[in-house]
This record gives sequence, structure tokens and C-alpha cells, in this order.
Amino acid sequence: MAENFQLWISHDLSERIRRHGAEVFPHECCGALLGRDATAVGSGDSQESGTPREVLDLFPMVNRRDDSPRNRFAVTADDVRDAEKAASQHGLEVVGWYHSHPDHPARPSQFDREHAWPWYSYIIVSVMSGAPAEMTSWRLDDDRQDYSAERIEIRNSAGA
Repeated sequence: MAENFQLWISHDLSERIRRHGAEVFPHECCGALLGRDATAVGSGDSQESGTPREVLDLFPMVNRRDDSPRNRFAVTADDVRDAEKAASQHGLEVVGWYHSHPDHPARPSQFDREHAWPWYSYIIVSVMSGAPAEMTSWRLDDDRQDYSAERIEIRNSAGA
């Protein structure tokens, strides 16, 4: 599998993710990334060619986890359907998910790996003492054993 994944996101959207993490601190925030996968517009597999994926909107969600919202998040099937519907209404698709790690590095946990799906982008923002810090993105390998880092390119505006 290629190691050159790229995720394009506007400065505004990246700041919205960071703010969401700070607003719900000390709990984890979560939401969907709406955009376009390069394979939808070009030929070939973006995972092999390194063609960027672009995030064009966000669908913030409520962390439904009651027992451990500080270090876990959960969404319902209805939440996922709502995200897919919002994406479709804008001619987009759900290309990934984001969540925060309160007082923890922006690296996928074992729990994250066990609950993730290959193909999707997973943005994680670290929120330290209530302040957003490092933001990273990952894609789960097809064999589900590990993640590959996805380089985030912050752009001036969506579609730029």
C-alpha cells in the first residue's frame, strides 16, 4: 500500500474541527468529513496513485458515549445516515471521520483501530488542557493491522 496519502482541507474547516474539540473538552468530539475521493473523478485507485482526497464540509456529531466520553466516542446508525444524507444533498460523500483526543497525542489508539474501517480518512486533533494542539490524519490499512499516515494540506479555501 502506498504511503503517500494526502488530505486537502481548508483552513476554516480545520479550525472548526479544532474548535469543536476545545468546546467539548474534556470529552471527545466527533464528526464526519464530507468531500470527494479522487477516485470518483479520475481513473485508478487513489490509494495507489497518491491522488489527494478533499474535505469540503463537516458534519459535527454528538458523542453518544455515556460510560467513557473522555477517551471514547460513539455515534448511532442514525447519526451515520444523517451524515450521508447531508453529504448527498451537497453532491459529496462521507470520506472520513474526525474526533479529538483530550490530553492525549493525535495518534490512533488500539480502540480507534478496532472500530475503524479501511478507505476512510481519520482526522484526530489533540486537545491539551482545553487548547487544540496537533492535528493528524490516518487511513486504516486494508488488513486492519495498522494505520498509514495521511499528510494534511491546509488550503486557503475549500476547492482551492
